[in-house]
Amino acid sequence: MTELRPDRLADLLERTTATTVAVVGDVMLDRYFWGSVARVSPEAPVPVVDVDDESFHLGGAANVAANLLSLGATPLLCGVVGDDGMGRTLRDVARQCGLSDRGLVVDAARPTTVKTRVIGNNQQIVRLDREDRTAVSAAVAEALIAVLAQASNIGAVILEDYNKGVLTPDVIARVLRFAADRSIPVFVDPKRENFFAYRGAFLMKPNRKEAEEAVGVPLRTADDVRRAAAILVERLEARNVLITLGAEGMILVEADGNTAAVPTVARRVADVSGAGDTVIATLAAMIAAGAAMREAATISNIAAGIVVAEPGIVTVTPKQLLEAVAEYGSIVQ
Repeated sequence: MTELRPDRLADLLERTTATTVAVVGDVMLDRYFWGSVARVSPEAPVPVVDVDDESFHLGGAANVAANLLSLGATPLLCGVVGDDGMGRTLRDVARQCGLSDRGLVVDAARPTTVKTRVIGNNQQIVRLDREDRTAVSAAVAEALIAVLAQASNIGAVILEDYNKGVLTPDVIARVLRFAADRSIPVFVDPKRENFFAYRGAFLMKPNRKEAEEAVGVPLRTADDVRRAAAILVERLEARNVLITLGAEGMILVEADGNTAAVPTVARRVADVSGAGDTVIATLAAMIAAGAAMREAATISNIAAGIVVAEPGIVTVTPKQLLEAVAEYGSIVQ
């Protein structure tokens, strides 16, 4: 059982301001066209969107870094962008948010990953992806590792994998070795392709589908999820496995066999986009600040409940977290 009081959360948030968290992985630029639909095209049976606005937002590993910054931590964002207009836009958006772009490696051989969404009458009509999912070159991988090696006082590392080619088995192994040599906890948001390359991580955070694919069986009940998490702790030699279950909350299994169910605290759900980024950013920031694992899981669950209540991809602030805990009173999981 874990009790979380406002004064304890305030102390952890204060300590977060002294922490640096590295985020290594697939950075993306989310591009939105906003408009209205009043007619169907005469050329094909598709809606015509009269565009009113265009906006750009950080996605993937960049959104994780934005969440860390919002929480008060200092993020070190390590990723790859193309030598193109969208890459320059991504760096501009990052700087406007207060993020340093010094860890973004420019690779002229690949485009910046961009997800373009067309929204008409507040509904997504189509998404267009521009990306290159091939593995980054050895030179680019070397440049990414060099960014980490030159950093100091890193309290945690997040590996944010979207299968876009940055987190190759070599990069994963080198980051894990870098962290192990310095006793830095590594938090992993995995995808299927390199799932078992992350052996030895402090925490693995798959969602239900990713966990199902890893263990090869459907996870229909809470007991199924607990058994899967225990299997993954053993197979991955991980300290912790946290399986996220959407509206059903999360289930945490630690290496000592202790299990905790973390029920959702979301009162309404407007948009789940980016919730996973918020969860892993909050977990890493809280552990780096000195939280126990169950405390960190509880706080990250509260953070997720806050962001899913808002439309679009948003970040969570210390003020919102403190207000949520004050509203709920002492939270016991």
